[in-house]
Amino acid sequence: MRTELRITATAGTLPHIHAVGGLAARRTGVDTVHIIGTAATPLGGDVLDIAVSVGAGARLTVRSVAATIALPGHETRKSMAHWRFDVAAGGELDVDPEPTVIAGGAEHDTFTTVRLEKGARLRIRERIQIGRTGEDHGCWSGELTADIGATPLLRHRLELGADTTTDDPLSSPRALESVLTYPDDRPVDTTGLDAALLPLAAGGTLFTRTGRLLTR
Repeated sequence: MRTELRITATAGTLPHIHAVGGLAARRTGVDTVHIIGTAATPLGGDVLDIAVSVGAGARLTVRSVAATIALPGHETRKSMAHWRFDVAAGGELDVDPEPTVIAGGAEHDTFTTVRLEKGARLRIRERIQIGRTGEDHGCWSGELTADIGATPLLRHRLELGADTTTDDPLSSPRALESVLTYPDDRPVDTTGLDAALLPLAAGGTLFTRTGRLLTR
């Protein structure tokens, strides 16, 4: 199944929503939208195509009502999600959905593209958990590309999960929290071996934490 979700925020009006497939969204405030599931997705073979656009002077908060569960399909284990975020000058976007859980035997790839104009504000938080209770065998990969106009802001890729050629199921992380914030002038900060806040050369920060389980 292919799912398409479009959310557009324009200053002075309520957010506009267009949805086809296994996801929908509801306006839960003047500038807040919650994503909801209307069918079991993503299953193996499914593609999620989600685009969020914030115009000049507009503000948008995006949340979800429940965790996303990626499940293997009958013919393929792999599903994909494409997220695109565009924020104009003076626009503000805050995206913080519930975690994505990769069920046993599933593979899920996430591709995120961010395009900002100078003067835009952005916070995107992503949380991934490999396996439900008692499950260890699932795979996730994520690519994040962010630009400010023509200036590259970030190129980032991570992988989690069971891979018999590269993964040690006893020690490798099974959970990820990642937060991209722009603008942000906080300095480098690390916590142990599993969490780090890193400033980006073009401005903003990337926070990353890995571990066995997501923390509250």
